[in-house]
Amino acid sequence: MSLFKKTLASFGIGSAKVDSVLKQEVLYPGQKVNITIHVYGGATAQEIDNIDLKLYCRYIKEVPANNERSHHDGGSMRRVPTSYVLAKWTLPYAFTIQPGEERDFDVELDVPWNTPVTIGDSKVWLETGLDIAKAKDPSDKDILTVRPDPLLDAIFTALEDQGLRIRQVECEAVKGFELPFVQEFEFVPTTGPFHGRWRELEIVAYRSEDELKMWFEIDRHREGAKGMLASLLGRSELKRQLSIPLNSSPAEVGQQVLQYLDEHS
Repeated sequence: MSLFKKTLASFGIGSAKVDSVLKQEVLYPGQKVNITIHVYGGATAQEIDNIDLKLYCRYIKEVPANNERSHHDGGSMRRVPTSYVLAKWTLPYAFTIQPGEERDFDVELDVPWNTPVTIGDSKVWLETGLDIAKAKDPSDKDILTVRPDPLLDAIFTALEDQGLRIRQVECEAVKGFELPFVQEFEFVPTTGPFHGRWRELEIVAYRSEDELKMWFEIDRHREGAKGMLASLLGRSELKRQLSIPLNSSPAEVGQQVLQYLDEHS
């Protein structure tokens, strides 16, 4: 192989390529996803030191608008999108990919509990990277669709049946959890028993090993600021908290949440 082709490959021209294909169109937290990683040889033989597969999500973090002042001393804050690795997989050995060769790797990746549901501004994606010695590393990025687990899906369905509609969903930075963020769901009552009683309902759901924990904040007069629930949660100031055992029936949890909200509002 000519030196020229090797030089081009080192800049990513004619280099090996990588492509990940998911066997499922929709992902669910707590389940597995099967992935095939295709590696395509380029114009010259290349040593592949590693393949990295990472499941990412995005959350919003507030940071000082400048380096001299902070939120605590009256300084303004700005919202910064931040990436977080939810799960990862690494190839346990190196190999050589020949020109024109194709190699496939079948991977099974656990989708962690509390992986954000991809509605609103919430984003989840898969990145695959080739670690090539003495060359530019190629990568592949796939935007994913994540839907709620059966318990959370039943709760959201019950809320919608009572005239509540999701207006905004966002992942917000928070302290005191295994993950550095929680996903916040903002509902507004358009019809039904809560219409006229509330302006909006904010919900955070977080699944632990034993239970599904839910926090609620009801705004009757639209006095709350954006991200109110995540902020209160980080300071342990929330009063409305409901714990649901994981062995609960999806057919029952929706009514349980509705009854709780009716009694505490």
